[in-house]
Amino acid sequence: MPLQETSGNLTTDAFGGGVAVVPKYIEDYFSTFLYTGNNTARSIINGIDLSTKGGLTWIKERTNASGHSLFDTVRGAGFQLSSNSTAQQYNNGVQTLTSFNTDGFSLGTDTDGYGVNRSNNTYASWSWAKAPKFFDIVTYTGNNVDGRSISHNLGSEPGFIIVKRTDSTGDWKIYHRSGPVQMCLNLTAIPGATAYANGYVSTPTSTTFDVNAYGGSITAVNATGGTYVAYLFAHNAGGFGLTGTDNVISCGSFTRTFGTANSVNLGYEPQWVLIKCTTQTDSWQLYDTMRGLSQTASLKLEPNSSNSESDTAGMIPTATGFDITATGVGGGTFIYIAIRRGPMKVPTDATKVFSPLTRTGTGATVSVTGVGFSPDLIINGNRNSTNGGRLSDRLRGVPNQLLTYDTVAEQLFGITTIDMDGITIGTNANWNTNTNTYINWYFRRAPSFFDEVCYTGNDTGTRVLDHNLAVFPELVIVKKRSAALGWAVQASTFTADNILFLNTTAALTSTASYLSYPEQNTSTTFKVRYNLNVASDTYVAYLFATCAGVSKVGSYTGNGTTQTINCGFTGGARFVLIKRTDSTGDWYIYDTARGMTTLTDPYLLLNSTAAEVATLGSVTTVSTGFALNATILAAINTNSATYIFLAIA
Repeated sequence: MPLQETSGNLTTDAFGGGVAVVPKYIEDYFSTFLYTGNNTARSIINGIDLSTKGGLTWIKERTNASGHSLFDTVRGAGFQLSSNSTAQQYNNGVQTLTSFNTDGFSLGTDTDGYGVNRSNNTYASWSWAKAPKFFDIVTYTGNNVDGRSISHNLGSEPGFIIVKRTDSTGDWKIYHRSGPVQMCLNLTAIPGATAYANGYVSTPTSTTFDVNAYGGSITAVNATGGTYVAYLFAHNAGGFGLTGTDNVISCGSFTRTFGTANSVNLGYEPQWVLIKCTTQTDSWQLYDTMRGLSQTASLKLEPNSSNSESDTAGMIPTATGFDITATGVGGGTFIYIAIRRGPMKVPTDATKVFSPLTRTGTGATVSVTGVGFSPDLIINGNRNSTNGGRLSDRLRGVPNQLLTYDTVAEQLFGITTIDMDGITIGTNANWNTNTNTYINWYFRRAPSFFDEVCYTGNDTGTRVLDHNLAVFPELVIVKKRSAALGWAVQASTFTADNILFLNTTAALTSTASYLSYPEQNTSTTFKVRYNLNVASDTYVAYLFATCAGVSKVGSYTGNGTTQTINCGFTGGARFVLIKRTDSTGDWYIYDTARGMTTLTDPYLLLNSTAAEVATLGSVTTVSTGFALNATILAAINTNSATYIFLAIA
């Protein structure tokens, strides 16, 4: 028998033969997709194969009061249920969701206002593809048998089950592994815990769950002849990632006293969280990172209500779960369901995680598109003015910006929204002065490439912080958000306490007050020290690594003439950041959007407010990486000088 590769490798099978492990990643099975209605038949491309795999799409209008709309592949396109209503399903055909596709779903004209595609209204959509240990859909016809077992294909014990009668009115009955019985998705009420000992939906196993008729007195889950749909969500069942052991969905609970902060550990950073207080009359609350679950905003929608989106300012995502702020979301016992942030897959195409785009300011609100993905980090450079580098990102929350050339605290003058294929920029002069030219560098978080961590200091001296880069961080950049402090930079090639500062030209500085030795960082953690851990102050860290064919963090020694830096690329570098380390030197930044083909193509300086220098670039792209020429600009290739760089293909 020929040997076969070990399960967990990219080509997956058991060693010497056996059951294949095909890697699954959350980005292929769940999506939050935002769009603006246009009253025209259209396709929403979110990358989820709903047609082949089957699944559920849930749609809610964000800025206006309108009901929630749920569609699934088992009941069929067009059959609409509303989580805030007891009404039976209805089918409005070409005006709602018209088809499930291999890359998303299609919408109809919505001319009568069914809440999925009304012109100029904004929407959030969440799509789940069916997958073992993640999500399943079951339909059945009631028979009035008490304690009836219904089969499912979740492949693990469900943590959360929703059952809805479809042919008649009825509440959305809920089972949650941590919660009391008799819960309803469409109600704000405290769940009843004593009237029926087993609840409406109960005793789930890895293959079945029970529905209870209570002698025919309750028709919500098993009335004779009634038709029902059940949505089943897994809990910490593994099944994802290269080895098939990573969790992507969790169903748990927490108890809090209002006025006291809480921390929930999921073991991963979430992108979608649904919570409900089981001890108070309160709404269900739904959050996601695409709409604005960040360090400064917690935009919620209520599945039991048609209310528009509002900000609780109460939930904050962390690298390992989420925090509830001292004043956020009330007190009591809560249940939750959370879904892991993606992507989980290591990128192989740099265009999926990085994009440099030039533009001209308009002086008026403008949407910038063509990025190719929804960015997590945006750095703005003004090419012909003294504005300097300005940085906004999803995790800190828009419109907050940081200045790469300054020590000042976070400011409220950044972009207005992060969109599915770019950003929206308001009238802010620093980002959008009429006729000024700009370069924007867009980054997406991805394993082995780039990650971001926000944290609040606790004054413990050296502190270990979690990250999700999944590999050893080779470049760490940390900035205090809440007060003035320099940008501390650490590279894996640095020794002992040496660091650089992004906002200055200074050479390596030895200080024990910012970052611990680089070798003490790991594939899951990094360490900060005193100045980067002051109690109650807030911070952000940006982490980069070498990702084969996508990015390269490295160093070189200048030779005073010309040299090529091999980054392992095949199509050349599209972005290069260079800093001299043994002496003073600027932070030079180059990209192909502005030109890296001739020695006189331009550069900008991240540590300066100076306008673009258009005649002394000296860095060009070559197939394996980039080339340097000291005859044009000696500063980037001085003989015997040492440099660090970040290059992206």
